[in-house]
Amino acid sequence: MTFTSADRAELVRLFRERLITVMTRSGLNQSAFAGRVGIDRSTLSQLLSPTNDRLPRLESVASIARLGQVSLDWLLGLRDAETAEPGLLADALSFERDALSPVDERLMHWLEEAAGYKIRHVPVSFPDVLKTPAVIDFEYERFVTVSPHRRMEITQARLDYLRRPETDMEAATPAHIMESFARGGGRWQGLPVAVRRAQLDHLIALCDELYPRFRWFLYDGRELYSSPITIYGPIRAAIYIGQSFLVMQNRDHVRSLISHFDLLLRAAKVDPRQMPDYLRRLRQICR
Repeated sequence: MTFTSADRAELVRLFRERLITVMTRSGLNQSAFAGRVGIDRSTLSQLLSPTNDRLPRLESVASIARLGQVSLDWLLGLRDAETAEPGLLADALSFERDALSPVDERLMHWLEEAAGYKIRHVPVSFPDVLKTPAVIDFEYERFVTVSPHRRMEITQARLDYLRRPETDMEAATPAHIMESFARGGGRWQGLPVAVRRAQLDHLIALCDELYPRFRWFLYDGRELYSSPITIYGPIRAAIYIGQSFLVMQNRDHVRSLISHFDLLLRAAKVDPRQMPDYLRRLRQICR
């Protein structure tokens, strides 16, 4: 097939439009997007310029398509369907086995890969990263595959992540979970009052310290249900199903889970600004 100058100009125009679409969906700024693709920011700026008359190298186009999970033909304006080639979606759904504890080292790897994206998290109970060593030891004392020391190292690494200035993370928990914790019910039966009060004090301090980089919501678990899940921007979602993670990397699947998470936030009974006062009230019912 032979392209005229007009054909080439149209291809460049379509590529630029579709590149902007992929960037917008990614939620990344230009620097972060360029880094993900493996090109210089100046090169990306040139590709986005209306005066540009060149297409990038094929490996750059392939990297953009892989990041956006779209087809090369669509990105280059050669077809209207966005669906990516089977090769690009071969790993769209997988099981990560031997996850005997939700405090799993793979979580830090996935967090690092998602640097620059918003992280959305529905924990098993309330966020492990906010828990004191005494509570973590109590909850995971039977998870013998991960030593108490290693559990704390992982938790500390995740807390360090939350303290980075570029972090953007939201978490959602059913309100009855926190009420059960304060009263020492359910999985926390036998946890001393002093430990529960110290944990609530720790939560109050961290909610004040980490806001707005970390925002924690409580929703009514009688109205809505969610499995434990973490969504790493638009690139990955990991559902903890017990002893395994179900990992999704298909863009449409991840978008559906983002919509599910956003529904939890819209139904929130306690928002991040209300959280410290709510936790102080819970502390008063610790007996």
